[in-house]
Amino acid sequence: MEALNKAQLKEKLLGLLKKDAFKKGKFILSSGKESSFYLDGRIITMTPEGAYLIAAIILEMIKGDTLQGFGGPTLGADPIVGAVACLSHMQSRPPIKTFIVRKTAKEHGTQRQVEGPALKAGDKVVLVDDVATTGKSLVEAKQVLDSLGVIAEKAIVIVDRNEGAKENLARVGLKLESIFSLTDLGV
Repeated sequence: MEALNKAQLKEKLLGLLKKDAFKKGKFILSSGKESSFYLDGRIITMTPEGAYLIAAIILEMIKGDTLQGFGGPTLGADPIVGAVACLSHMQSRPPIKTFIVRKTAKEHGTQRQVEGPALKAGDKVVLVDDVATTGKSLVEAKQVLDSLGVIAEKAIVIVDRNEGAKENLARVGLKLESIFSLTDLGV
């Protein structure tokens, strides 16, 4: 793929979201709210082109950040984290530990709730998810990291549904940044 600037990357990603991930109808969201539309971010994050575009945009968004980790709540963050790790390595960037936060600790093996290379108290991380409605999964992931002494002050999502996530995350000390808003999707 030819080198694209951030605006071109976003334009291509928005096209994919509108074409493949945006659905109209009656849906119940993970927050429990009913919605007349649904954004299935995994339709895009789990494709080669979508994974590349998202990772390239996010790497630009975190370019100046000093951090020791990048991750988020399973399942929305899983493909994004893998794509960011791979692309950062391909671009010869300083290595970023990636991680996934489970809803609950495993009951077998290492019995960890945070999977990936070990994070330590004082590490600064950025959280990620595909879509934010209320931000509940990001808040829960931050609480798990807080219990480990890991510092999360920023979260990035592909789309903010503008239904309270930004405010809910701010209450727990997380600044929400989104690649797109509903306005970008024509909602």
